[in-house]
Amino acid sequence: MRTTFTLDKPKVKLARQIEATKSQIKKYVKRERGKRLPEGVDYWDFSCKFGDSAEEAKVCHLKEISGFIDAMEAKGQITFYVEVVAVEGLRERG
Repeated sequence: MRTTFTLDKPKVKLARQIEATKSQIKKYVKRERGKRLPEGVDYWDFSCKFGDSAEEAKVCHLKEISGFIDAMEAKGQITFYVEVVAVEGLRERG
């Protein structure tokens, strides 16, 4: 998922739009985690970025995205970029 979200629907309250955005991200993660793992892979990991635009996006952890969205709401910003890409994860055996 590489998406620029714009929360500018005048008939829908901002809080509802933010809730829908977070829900859309959670649905994507759930769908990707449900996919069959390739041979030799332990789990699905996620490579994430968040920012004002695709060029300015910085690497972050999946759990931080919700907080960043809340921070954007507090600043009054209605456009932001989210990138969440599923990658193969391997546990280190020690």
